[in-house]
Amino acid sequence: MGEKIIRVLVAKPGLDGHDRGAKIVARSLREAGMDVIYTGIRQTPEMIVSAAIDKDVDVIGLSILSGAHLELFKQIIDSLSEQDRDDILIVAGGIIPEEDRLWLKEMGIANIFGPGTPTTEIASFIRQAFSNLKN
Repeated sequence: MGEKIIRVLVAKPGLDGHDRGAKIVARSLREAGMDVIYTGIRQTPEMIVSAAIDKDVDVIGLSILSGAHLELFKQIIDSLSEQDRDDILIVAGGIIPEEDRLWLKEMGIANIFGPGTPTTEIASFIRQAFSNLKN
């Protein structure tokens, strides 16, 4: 039996209208052999959690530029917890101030990737984190 293909949901929570980075990351993760679902822009936390559960994803990648990351990410994490889906790995990217990063990690975001992060680094982190979860 082969290695399980990691299923990733890439989502843009909030009112961001710019999704070039999210599309680049989604394509790169696909090229790295992951099964990627991209939800598009202007997703509510409820829509993201519903899609993640419906599609039975292993990872949620959140991309945000609007500055609403603290509130939106908390809503997503709380909703996943209410659905007993704390097993889903969450990573984030976009414009996230350094002073918010520790708080987000304590909240449950596994890693935060800023602008310019090589997409290979994101894929490597997901693979490593996913293999650690299975062990």
